[in-house]
Amino acid sequence: MNSTGNRMNNTPALLTGALAFFFLSLIFLVMPAHAQTLKQMPEPPPVPRLKPKPTPTPKPTPTPEYEVIRTTSNLVVVPVSVTDAQGQPVLGLMQNDFRVQEDGRPQEIAQMGEAGQVPLDIAMLIDVSSSVSERFVFEEQAATRFLRQVLKATDSATVFAIDSEPRLIQASTTAENAATKLLTLQAATKPSPTAFYDTVIAASQYLSKNTPEQHRRVIVVISDGEDNFSNLVRDSAIGAYQATQNEDSSPAGRSRIRSASEAALQEGHRKAMARVQREVQTANAVFYSINPSGESIKLNIISTRAQDRMQQLALATGGSAWVPERLENLEAVFARIANELRAQYLIQYYSNNESSSREFRHITITTPSQRQFRIRAREGYYPKQK
Repeated sequence: MNSTGNRMNNTPALLTGALAFFFLSLIFLVMPAHAQTLKQMPEPPPVPRLKPKPTPTPKPTPTPEYEVIRTTSNLVVVPVSVTDAQGQPVLGLMQNDFRVQEDGRPQEIAQMGEAGQVPLDIAMLIDVSSSVSERFVFEEQAATRFLRQVLKATDSATVFAIDSEPRLIQASTTAENAATKLLTLQAATKPSPTAFYDTVIAASQYLSKNTPEQHRRVIVVISDGEDNFSNLVRDSAIGAYQATQNEDSSPAGRSRIRSASEAALQEGHRKAMARVQREVQTANAVFYSINPSGESIKLNIISTRAQDRMQQLALATGGSAWVPERLENLEAVFARIANELRAQYLIQYYSNNESSSREFRHITITTPSQRQFRIRAREGYYPKQK
């Protein structure tokens, strides 16, 4: 797991971090508060065609196992969500209703499976920073109900806390065990830093290493998405602070400090987002986020940018990013995500791209005869080494 804990073991580092926080607070105060237009998002991960793996001798407590049916390593499985104008899942589409392209080249669909046939591995990430403490209990209870309702016996759940560093609260287990552990979490009562990016990276890497590749992998985040303590963000803030130590305190000097700090901070966020997106896509995971802040995200640019970044992740992986207007709508959002996971189409094709390159390959999925529907699928994938 990618953790920032090792970087905070000595007092000098904490002092430097504290200075950086002070400096970032200055930036927040002087930045104009304006909201950006939020966009809709889409995209999911790959899930190969599976079949029960025969066992020569019966085991006392058999656990269902699955293996990918493939003749080569170029089998690509893409969970696809199709919704109508009201956002409701569209059922009953056939294989010949879909068209698939990879880097602009048409691909032949080998098979279209049902979501219920493929086990689901969910990583639930819940923000425990002080900014969510007032509504934390409600969020926690809604998340536990979601896990219990969605996951079946063959599925699994993992729980992470989004804190000053990524915290694995519960390793991959049953829905009931994960829900029980989730209810033991408590939100911070004092101001605390948040390592949002590092936690999403840690969850992605955990799914890659600890869940079968042929399963559907999903990351569900309950957070405002704001980050001020992940590795790249913190390093950028500290670097900007150190670089401006020789500036004078004149109005012109303060202006240069603000400009340099803002530029460094945004570069840190850009690098962190690039790393996060690659890790989620490498894990072939679908990213869903629920921002419980409601309409208040439009009150300042930091919150708006954070929501935009979560939408970007959802768009790139075939998920969705939600901002319920009221906390009471949280249950309805979880229900929408649950319905979507149950109604996904699993499109499988053998890529005709013979290149040995490990570069990202873009996937486009359409329903030419049903153009009124909205298609959400992952933007592409990183091919495995042959």
